[in-house]
Amino acid sequence: MSKQLEELVENLSQLTVLDMAKLKAMLEEKWGVKAAAAAPMMMAAAPAAGGGAAPAAAEESTEFKVTLEEVPADKKIGVIKVIREITGLGLKEAKDLVEAAPKVLKETAPKAEAEEIVKKIAEAGGKATLKGL
Repeated sequence: MSKQLEELVENLSQLTVLDMAKLKAMLEEKWGVKAAAAAPMMMAAAPAAGGGAAPAAAEESTEFKVTLEEVPADKKIGVIKVIREITGLGLKEAKDLVEAAPKVLKETAPKAEAEEIVKKIAEAGGKATLKGL
């Protein structure tokens, strides 16, 4: 069993963030559970594995939380498309997220990425905000 677990860990380590999001959604669907807390922990753990630069970045407030604040009814489809692109969510999940606004899109994101997300949401007709961590 240990060999199988090691191979599984190695395979999962090679996945992109987008593939991890898809895997999470597939497992949630198959097992009938919601793993809402797992994604932020995975994202938070990833920078630390890259050489310990995460604590210094956090002290400088370069990490931001991005929240979808509101979406006008006539702009909903465009915003759903942008949400799917940003998060890797399926159509139903992205639609549910947009309809449940205000909703957090990213728990932590570098400043440039967070600003890009807010810009894309605005271009699609929605409103998103940044909050420094």
